Amino acid sequence: MIKEFVWMFALAAGLFTGCGAARPSKFYELTIPGDSATAGERSPYPVTLLLGPLRAAHLYREDSIVYSSAAETMGTYQYQKWAEPPNEMLVEMLLRELRASGKYRAVDFLRSNSHGDFILYGRLYDFKEISGTPVLARVTVDLELRESKSGATVWTHYYSHDEPVSGKDVAAVVAALDRNALHGMAEVKSSLEQYFSNRSVN
Repeated sequence: MIKEFVWMFALAAGLFTGCGAARPSKFYELTIPGDSATAGERSPYPVTLLLGPLRAAHLYREDSIVYSSAAETMGTYQYQKWAEPPNEMLVEMLLRELRASGKYRAVDFLRSNSHGDFILYGRLYDFKEISGTPVLARVTVDLELRESKSGATVWTHYYSHDEPVSGKDVAAVVAALDRNALHGMAEVKSSLEQYFSNRSVN
């Protein structure tokens, strides 16, 4: 009888613990630039750019914030997440950067019924925290521009940078990834502008 009572008490305690309040999740997003072009710089390049999806490993197509050790062992935070998958947020960031430049006739996402002069493709390799001293936020992305008519690749750009993390919590990691992503997409924008500037001269 006593054993049975102990078992029932343990079961009740387990159920009570299981019904406790779950730890709330926190969601983060990247800074998305505005898309208003500055006056006097409207469409110097008469081209329409289409942005295809950014291919990525499964981890970067989910909402998890990824961390890894120097030995490349990877994991994700359970209660700290992105509002959207990193590969989608980066494409949105680049879209706004290119639109805000005012240097193209149009910039849009690649869809089944869309028509453009050039299509931008890419792959996201890294978007994660690297543990160590110091802690780093790594972004690695490889992009290529193809001419729609010929299918030829006319421009490529590889970006890889480790941004130091200035704090010890996940929010500091997110802030460093955000800075890194903004810098990377601004670099891509400048490189594309240089390509079309040289193309228009030749």
